[in-house]
Amino acid sequence: MKLTVIYDNEAKKGLNRGWGFSCLIETVAHNILFDTGWDGHVLLANMDKLGISPKDIDTLVLSHQHWDHIGGVPTFLNMQPDVDVFIPASFSPNLKREISTRGKQEDTSTSLSNMDSPMNPRLHDIKLPQEICKGVYTTGELGKEIREQSLILDSDKGLYVITGCAHPGLPAILDAASSFGNVVGIVGGLHDSQDYGLFKCMHLIGAGHCTAHKKEIKMKYPDAFVDIFAGYSVEL
Repeated sequence: MKLTVIYDNEAKKGLNRGWGFSCLIETVAHNILFDTGWDGHVLLANMDKLGISPKDIDTLVLSHQHWDHIGGVPTFLNMQPDVDVFIPASFSPNLKREISTRGKQEDTSTSLSNMDSPMNPRLHDIKLPQEICKGVYTTGELGKEIREQSLILDSDKGLYVITGCAHPGLPAILDAASSFGNVVGIVGGLHDSQDYGLFKCMHLIGAGHCTAHKKEIKMKYPDAFVDIFAGYSVEL
């Protein structure tokens, strides 16, 4: 299992940075795009420079309904509409409709019978924790004012949690993730959390996007802390 950050506030030389977050999770059987950042053109440009083809992605997971995480959805789906899309059930009906109908015509050059066969994303509403594919789970939608889901990746070393902004709070997210096993790492936006003790047993703390207290986390856990950026990659 491999994780590559595609979109973040910071970027390595040669890539574009932008406000928001997106990462690719490559498993044996699936390629999962988690969030899309704010600007779809930045997303696709970074994909191209990283050697990632939108056509190779079969699953899209959206953490929450903020534009710095879903702004790139239309641009991405115009390139690859043949995906399963997992969204919190609380997404607005209009946004659900927009995502589910964001299709395009298939190549009909070899078959006139396919002239009217649209290719559209397959939408899945998420409420409760569940398996998305082998070794990949969702926490289910958490939080009250801002409903958000995080991903859980099952590796030989333990569980890694992937967050968008962590609006529901790290205690709630890690509590939900812990029902699947032992959490050994976290990557993504950690928002303004000051629950530093929750990182105690982790060997990877990849802080990006909207993390407010990077210096404090790094000071307490220098061996585990990584200030992530577009272009950052790690084998799990």
